[in-house]
Amino acid sequence: MKAPQPAYERVLLKLSGESLLGKQAYGIDIDTASAVAEEIKEVHALGVQIGIMIGGGNIFRGVRGTAAGMDRASADQMGMLATIINGIALQDALEKKGVPTRLISALEVKAVAEPFIRRRVLRHLEKGRIVIFSAGIGSPYFTTDTAAALRALEMKAQVILKATKVDGVYTADPQIDRKARKFDSIRYMSVLQKGLKVMDATAISLCKDNDLPIIVFNLSKRGNIQRAVCGQKVGTKVY
Repeated sequence: MKAPQPAYERVLLKLSGESLLGKQAYGIDIDTASAVAEEIKEVHALGVQIGIMIGGGNIFRGVRGTAAGMDRASADQMGMLATIINGIALQDALEKKGVPTRLISALEVKAVAEPFIRRRVLRHLEKGRIVIFSAGIGSPYFTTDTAAALRALEMKAQVILKATKVDGVYTADPQIDRKARKFDSIRYMSVLQKGLKVMDATAISLCKDNDLPIIVFNLSKRGNIQRAVCGQKVGTKVY
């Protein structure tokens, strides 16, 4: 059987912290992390250079801390630390499968992660290492969506692959509204004008200004990462 051919040489995969939850209500499910790592490994085996931006919502989400009365900067810093924990877990899962990785942190934590140095990151990618980005961009008030768009541009990715719980972008939340209609493709401006929950407005604007497409797809369906990388029809394309 002929091996699938990737449509992209370099991609940025955006993973939420919830993608590591499994059936748990909190934290990291090791089996789920291993399953995600296996799918990433399969894409890596095709020769695709991969950067991953990991979120931290399974441990702590800054917005929730702010809603509970915390200072926004403090809450966001806690959220950034949560992404580092997730990054370590994902790195461990990947390396157990023989995939070389580098964990990069926008906050200085020398004992567990390298600092973000763009030229070094590009070199890691060229050498076939998967680069896991954690701690967002290292500053409060910026989401990991915005960080994903920024890092994707800095690493010269050809596309952002945004893994979610649903199979694309809808007119409304399909888990709440049964009449919600799915878009096969949608333009950046339509996302902004309609206020659709794809990525935050800053991230969408960054992608729009730099003509960086986003593919939104369902992570829970086995093989969807590879399908998206190979240019098959999956999820919704924002362009």
